[in-house]
Amino acid sequence: MPTIYEQYPQIQPFLDYLQFEKRYSHHTVAAYQTDLEQFFNFLASDYEAPSIPSILPTFIRTWLAGIKSVGNTAKSINRKASTLQSFFKYQLKLEAIEVNPMATVSTPKISKRLPEFIQENHIATLFNHVEFTNDWQGKTERLVLALFYGTGMRLSELIGLKENDIDTYNAQVKVLGKGNKERIIPISVELLAGLKIYIAEKPLRKEGFNNLFTTEKGAALQPRNVYTFVHKHLSSVTTIQKRSPHILRHSFATHLLNNGADLNAVKELLGHSSLASTQVYTHNTIENLKNVFKKAHPKA
Repeated sequence: MPTIYEQYPQIQPFLDYLQFEKRYSHHTVAAYQTDLEQFFNFLASDYEAPSIPSILPTFIRTWLAGIKSVGNTAKSINRKASTLQSFFKYQLKLEAIEVNPMATVSTPKISKRLPEFIQENHIATLFNHVEFTNDWQGKTERLVLALFYGTGMRLSELIGLKENDIDTYNAQVKVLGKGNKERIIPISVELLAGLKIYIAEKPLRKEGFNNLFTTEKGAALQPRNVYTFVHKHLSSVTTIQKRSPHILRHSFATHLLNNGADLNAVKELLGHSSLASTQVYTHNTIENLKNVFKKAHPKA
């Protein structure tokens, strides 16, 4: 029996396009691959593997309805639909099809949730009153938390930082974000001083290995370990449900906007490609303004 890649040789060139031309991360390409394999396996089993030009919107709707019936969330279904949209757009680009079968396929609406964030006074408690151990692990954990909150960078971006990404002269850090796009983020004098001390005190230095953050044995930090200690420390200062590295990114953006930062400037700091991605944080700003109004205006 032929494999799905033999039945649909168009899959691999599309994945190569995402990896080498669009420069998507390995994690993102793997997600696209999983979605496509699920969809084309469905076509092979239920519709006898129709050719790409023969795929009808009905086939897609049936597949999406099926994955919904087994408990997939609206967010998950939309992601899979987005994968198919990208795949068929690529086929249009190659002129392999004349009509995109996704054009008439509707996807479930997702209720927009405001991003959670940690209150400024709780952030102050984290850095002024929470005790970190005085060993290398404690110093690493405290500085990682400070860098997350001080720059708004993503977990993958922080783990990938190199020592030479820190520009001590200009007090800024170079970050390699999504799609291998570089951006520059300014850092505070206090944070810069902490980074200088950390780099100078590194216990082990392996030749050719210059990751900024390392374990006591000189190994690179692992995402799961970072998530674990961030969750632990945030749990000591806040009761919000999400206590992940990303919540510090949300807090960074929200606190900037609450204190008058320009929306476009925050967009650049976060590395968003679209202003719409940044605008979600203005909802929290508006709520903050409403609270100020209620407390301060005599007629509120």
